[in-house]
Amino acid sequence: MTIQEAQQQVDNWIKTTGVRYFSELTNMTILTEEVGELARLMARTYGDQSFKESDKNRDLGDEMADVLWVLICLANQTGVDLTQALEKNFEKKSVRDADRHKNNEKLQ
Repeated sequence: MTIQEAQQQVDNWIKTTGVRYFSELTNMTILTEEVGELARLMARTYGDQSFKESDKNRDLGDEMADVLWVLICLANQTGVDLTQALEKNFEKKSVRDADRHKNNEKLQ
């Protein structure tokens, strides 16, 4: 699935099953919550925190997909074409960071 297809599928789902989009501010808050859930699972899986019983059945991919879902909702609501935005972002990083990481002693 392309990013454009994902944006269309989320839009179709929202308009049929989801009834309508939550407000942009509500979705921004939900995005923050979803990132927090992903961070919690990352801290327990790859960090030093131990798992709580309620965390044991969580799936990393599903948590990432939750973040992506809400981000796509926000893009749809605000008229952002994520394909174009990502392409521009690659261009920006390619120019700005052309030598930055190669010259970073910490990455050697």
